[in-house]
Amino acid sequence: MTIEDSRSVDSIVHDNRFAGEACNLLFSGISDMKQIIDRLEKAECLTRDEWILLLSGYRDEDRVYAAEKARRIAGHYFGNRIFIRGLIEFTGFCKNNCYYCGLRRENEKAQRYRLTEEEILSCCEQGYKLGFRTFVLQGGEDAWYTDARIEHIIRLIKGRWPDCALTLSIGEREEASYRLFYEAGADRYLLRHETGDRAHYGRLHPPEMSFDHRKDCLRALKKIGFQTGCGFMVGSPGQCAQTLAEDMLWIQELRPHMIGIGPFIPHQDTPFGQERAGDYQMTLFLLSLLRIMGKQVLLPATTALGTIHPEGREAGILAGANVVMPNLSPVSVRRKYAIYDHKLCMDAEAAEGLADLEKRLRQIGYETVSERGDWKGR
Repeated sequence: MTIEDSRSVDSIVHDNRFAGEACNLLFSGISDMKQIIDRLEKAECLTRDEWILLLSGYRDEDRVYAAEKARRIAGHYFGNRIFIRGLIEFTGFCKNNCYYCGLRRENEKAQRYRLTEEEILSCCEQGYKLGFRTFVLQGGEDAWYTDARIEHIIRLIKGRWPDCALTLSIGEREEASYRLFYEAGADRYLLRHETGDRAHYGRLHPPEMSFDHRKDCLRALKKIGFQTGCGFMVGSPGQCAQTLAEDMLWIQELRPHMIGIGPFIPHQDTPFGQERAGDYQMTLFLLSLLRIMGKQVLLPATTALGTIHPEGREAGILAGANVVMPNLSPVSVRRKYAIYDHKLCMDAEAAEGLADLEKRLRQIGYETVSERGDWKGR
């Protein structure tokens, strides 16, 4: 069966997670997935059908090929340097009710908390002494943190540590709010789009959340001047090659400066608590493809990757990642920020484990660097 003789690629793979018998038939006419990977390197984009073919039909040898290419590209632009970001999870409240997140407002078992300004500044002070030059303020969409409060915190941090970059990851706001934060001194903004497929977005989120508004927020952030980051979960319920293709097409369109992906990991107190976790190898393959597509993108080896596999962070770097984000949050709240089950928050994932992290990275030929690590692409 050839592509010309078959139904459309979309219809064949729509109900398959990543591969299946129908897809295997389709690939009988494809000579080499490596050709598609080479095309991605050259053009920095693929068509929808090419993405679906690649994400449905890759083999282990193709994943290895992509990782080698991604590692070579990362080495060209960044050498063996890995940027470290100090993560401060400053609020465990969220107004949203996303079906996958342990912080969802209907989770009555969640342990809610808010850090004071003094606690946030203490985290930054500790991080600065350890060599961090980027702080990431991350939290649920907590209405208690008004625009004015966030602006005040930004000005405090940038006033004390003007040589540091400040990243916000606090969800959807209006364009005027984002502009206020940017003018106050925030440098970067992370907002995972979670999925580029409208129907899939509806499966992951309650009806009051808007697929279009999420995309509009990302466009506004980039227009304002933020170094802008998006991202998605790998293996979330309902995801298939078609929905992943929409993710990659959206990233091609947005051209973000940062991309954060990690495997979906269920939280027991959510509607998706019994779903299976995302695929480790697929996550690594996607990291490599993102590096090949976005040569100078800032690409973390995420905590979720380290949670699902004991050497996940190292494997992510060997697949093309160039950022790690140890936890600067107070020890007393780290386990409370439980967006999924078994989240790593101690040992090498925490700032106290920085020496161990540096040792583990040296063993695979990399070193952490004490610099902001801004995006410097075209």
